[in-house]
Amino acid sequence: MRFLSRGVAAVALAALLAPAAQAQSASKIDSLAIRTIYDEALLRGQSYENLRQLTSQVGGRLSGSPEAQKAVEWGKAAMEKAGFDRVYLQEVMVPHWVRGAKEKAEAKVGSKATKFNVCALGGSVATKGKLKAGVVEVTSWDQLAAMPDNQVKGKFIFYNRPMNPTFIETGRAYGDAGDQRRRGAIEAAKRGAVGALVRSLSLAHDDYPHTGTMSYDDKVNKVPAAALSTNGADQLSQLLKANPTLTFELEMACQQLPEVKSYNVVGELKGSKYPDEIISVGGHLDSWDLAQGAHDDGTGIVQSMEVLRLLKATGLRPERTVRAVFFMNEENGTRGGLKYAELAKAANEKHVAAMESDGGGFTPRGFGVEADPATLAKIQSWAPLFVPYHSEEIGPGHGGTDIGPLKGQVKALIGYDCDDQRYFDIHHTAADTFDKVNRRELEMGGASMAALIYLISKYGL
Repeated sequence: MRFLSRGVAAVALAALLAPAAQAQSASKIDSLAIRTIYDEALLRGQSYENLRQLTSQVGGRLSGSPEAQKAVEWGKAAMEKAGFDRVYLQEVMVPHWVRGAKEKAEAKVGSKATKFNVCALGGSVATKGKLKAGVVEVTSWDQLAAMPDNQVKGKFIFYNRPMNPTFIETGRAYGDAGDQRRRGAIEAAKRGAVGALVRSLSLAHDDYPHTGTMSYDDKVNKVPAAALSTNGADQLSQLLKANPTLTFELEMACQQLPEVKSYNVVGELKGSKYPDEIISVGGHLDSWDLAQGAHDDGTGIVQSMEVLRLLKATGLRPERTVRAVFFMNEENGTRGGLKYAELAKAANEKHVAAMESDGGGFTPRGFGVEADPATLAKIQSWAPLFVPYHSEEIGPGHGGTDIGPLKGQVKALIGYDCDDQRYFDIHHTAADTFDKVNRRELEMGGASMAALIYLISKYGL
């Protein structure tokens, strides 16, 4: 009986320990696999050189422009060269706004003129020559609402609320101050103002104006909207304090042209076990026209393509189909993201997860996840595997603008999260150039993305 009891106890103990041992063994296998991904990226990563090609051969690539079409051709050729199982285009109609001649602005007090660095906000109407008017400065919507009509009508509304520097996450500060850019022209027109001047969305103090999309309301007049550099905004505010009756002169020649046919670019690695289950990873191919669109979002494009290359090069064939998607028109319309989701729904595709990189190519930190609690918990359970690479911060967060339309069709929307402290210094400016990207940070980010895609492909959600 004693022998039997010991035998029973041993069997029971083995039964209890077996799952833990299996889990430990699986974790070790995954840890080694992820190490090979990082090794490949750091020794032979191709993101940096691909970004060099995109930024130097194409440059800025605003939707509807010849450069955007050139970027489509570059993206398709790059994916085909990488040897993915399938590469194809998805047709999508996009808006075509052009900036025109370089914008000009100056403030005048008597015969003295002070010039300002400005740029039109994306989608703005032109000034039709030189637009001259007084200026009213506001730092809140309540302040504007409290102003009498005769103080506002016929003038520029100058929105001068800065990004909040006390927010640790700069993306939060950007979103908090961004309503001025998005709504500024509408609210100005409602009060009879002739235009909107907006402080650039940046925590840096420099002379770069930041463009970005803005909105109109068909129920009110469309007035021109321009961004001032942060230094320029501070200077204009000081001038107004000394001379409230100064005149501001703005000249912009932008145009909204007919829509243009463009494309998303898609590359696939077919899943070895579950080819009908799809994991998407992408960034946006378009950029604003002021610079090369390096961090926004050239880095996201090349990292997404690198995810597939890393899985292929390391022999870690995904069990589920992995797609790299270069979305067109994120900056001023999200048409590419909407079309991708529309086509996925029409084809009754089964989407497991979608990941987006659109926060720059800086040092990886982790991932923000939009999912139900159980799915989030499963993804978070993999965090220890990312600790050696300092990208283990996994929690609730924004997935991404282009993958957002997939909500309801996919189990998890995942946003690649990197150190964003410097991102909005160059975001949407002439400073967003290739030389601002660090090779190692960029390649580490692509490896982090590939590692999580590997885990989702292996275990599902």
